[in-house]
Amino acid sequence: MASPRRQPRSRPETLVRRREILDAAVEIFGAKGYAGGTLQEIADEVGMTHAGILHHFGSKDQLLLEVLEHRDQADVANLEGQHIPDGMPLFRHLVATAFRNMQRPGIVQAYAVLSAESVTDDHPGREFFQKRYRTLRAEVADAFLAVCDEQGVDDPQRVAEASTAILAVMDGLQVQWLLEPGAVDLGSASEFAIEAIVSAVLRPQPSPLAT
Repeated sequence: MASPRRQPRSRPETLVRRREILDAAVEIFGAKGYAGGTLQEIADEVGMTHAGILHHFGSKDQLLLEVLEHRDQADVANLEGQHIPDGMPLFRHLVATAFRNMQRPGIVQAYAVLSAESVTDDHPGREFFQKRYRTLRAEVADAFLAVCDEQGVDDPQRVAEASTAILAVMDGLQVQWLLEPGAVDLGSASEFAIEAIVSAVLRPQPSPLAT
């Protein structure tokens, strides 16, 4: 039986070039969206031709998907196993991510623009964001359940709602911060919201909104 064909390794200069293209795509898509940003603009940013971009990524759709994957990989690059932690460390990681995002507005802007665009019909990033939110809700819920188990709390419905709320708060605060960074402290506001939601699950109190 013939041995399986080995995939060729990318040369270091090719990897560097691809990273330059991804960084340029983040900037262009973040400023103009997927529909408004063109491959030619990205090519001009890195001193290449339109055909050169296609040589590396094949299509604009594929470039978008690799931009999104690149963004997610950057978030976990320094974590053990390159994966977000479980239990209470996950919530601390989310807070740390919010503070780190204040130093990288371009990536935050690209994510906010592309995630909002993905709700439109036939957007190439729609499936990516559906899967991403589904995965993140499950991972946050698992972290909640681990902490709840340690503290003797049993409320799966509240856990599901809290997991969705944490992601919504983080994304919503990013939009407010992008619109008016001088008026919104992204890190501190995210920390406050996450602490409040975690506390509401672990130490539920009568609602002050109840009539």
